[in-house]
Amino acid sequence: MKIAFTKMHGIGNDFILVDCITNAALQDISYKTWSGYAITLCNRRYGIGADQLLLLLPSKTANVGMRIFNADGSEVQMCGNGIRCLAVYAWDNGVATEVKLDVETPAGNKSITRVNNMVRVNMGRPQAMGRKIPVDADGQIIDYPIKIGHKEIKVTCVSMGNPHAVVFVDDVDSYQVDADGPLLETNSFFPERTNVEFVQVINRREIRMRVWERGAGETLACGTGACAAVVAASMKELIDTLVTTVHLKGGDLEIRIETDGNVYMTGPAAYVFTGTIEI
Repeated sequence: MKIAFTKMHGIGNDFILVDCITNAALQDISYKTWSGYAITLCNRRYGIGADQLLLLLPSKTANVGMRIFNADGSEVQMCGNGIRCLAVYAWDNGVATEVKLDVETPAGNKSITRVNNMVRVNMGRPQAMGRKIPVDADGQIIDYPIKIGHKEIKVTCVSMGNPHAVVFVDDVDSYQVDADGPLLETNSFFPERTNVEFVQVINRREIRMRVWERGAGETLACGTGACAAVVAASMKELIDTLVTTVHLKGGDLEIRIETDGNVYMTGPAAYVFTGTIEI
């Protein structure tokens, strides 16, 4: 079977997007099968190569739907950089014509608009209560100590539709993300594993971040992670809450926490190439 795809990225966080609306026959493929395809397609040596596989799907509750599979085949609830790419593809290819696009995700429906050359996503309200993130503790999880190896790391935990553990560090560029990231991701404190953000506060309106993504390893950017990092910094009163610029390895995102509690993410989405691959 040959599958048409579009390779896209959001500030270096890259995706294989498969349009299951234009090619309706792809809707008959089970999600378990797509999980296996994700492992094959996302492989950077033997496949196309990507952090995640995105499926553009029809929806009964929104304009379009999205399902997301990590490079290891695990399905996740939400992806901030991915949803921007999916929205741009839907607009540019006539799948959706609405100025404001609603996308159904496993984490709920998200509203998206174009702002000049950028894409703004209403990421919804964060969840900061432990069991609902989920983590193995009650209440807000701020500077909670977790022992990995011979050291203790303090995490502040937030859900943006998927779980995040935010670690504040003095120098994010020199931090051993590849050592601590996988140990935190798979720690028993996180029943569904977790994404891990390592964050350095630059000033009241800027932070620098590296991310270890659940099921994908260190990536150049993570949209939900940037939102979680800003929320966590706000919980610790390290930043102002109006607009925060998050500097990631792949580029910058603008995160805004509105007075109603909703978090808005603004950033770019870009095409890389299109093609077909035989499975």
